[in-house]
Amino acid sequence: MIRSRPARQRLLQVHVSQLLACRLCPKMHRPPVSGGPVLSRILLVGQAPGVREPVLGRPFAWTAGKRLFSWFLQWTAVTEEMFRAHVYMAAVCRCFPGRIPAGGDRVPNPAEVENCSQWLRREIVLLQPELVIPVGRLAIERFIPCPRMDEVIGTRFRSSLYGRDFDLIPLPHPSGASPWPRMEPGKTLLARAMTLIARHPAYVSAFAN
Repeated sequence: MIRSRPARQRLLQVHVSQLLACRLCPKMHRPPVSGGPVLSRILLVGQAPGVREPVLGRPFAWTAGKRLFSWFLQWTAVTEEMFRAHVYMAAVCRCFPGRIPAGGDRVPNPAEVENCSQWLRREIVLLQPELVIPVGRLAIERFIPCPRMDEVIGTRFRSSLYGRDFDLIPLPHPSGASPWPRMEPGKTLLARAMTLIARHPAYVSAFAN
């Protein structure tokens, strides 16, 4: 299925247009959120948008995003603007799941995750990523088991999904509600993971110019 770069770009633009029009899950709060048709060998996969992202029209657009992009700036010298321009940003679910009565965001149910898996499948087939960066447990578990964060953060895995092999470097979720990245061993393991990303050939190549 080797296609020219312009052809792949056109297919990706069509894909994003179809994604933004998705209305499969009645409990989800629309519209879906997309990082745009960025043709990249690097795929970042989040969990699901928060309440702000559908309004602002981009993933990781609020507090968690500021913390996430601060990690990339600190360890890889890549700004948020540069990152968004060179990395395809996806998620396990593309719509805001809504709040739960006790507070916090609702965890997407298995049917919603399954509905949204079609978008991730198409993206992996089309982009053929060399590096996948899952952010948060829900995203990590789409690729590998995650019994404990300290068993996966700070390690590079060789993984496969939808017939494509790639390197997988998981990150913890940057939510302010989670102290894990700011405490040991999370602090050290986060630094190790970010160093692995900074040195990965796909990442180096994406930001070489």
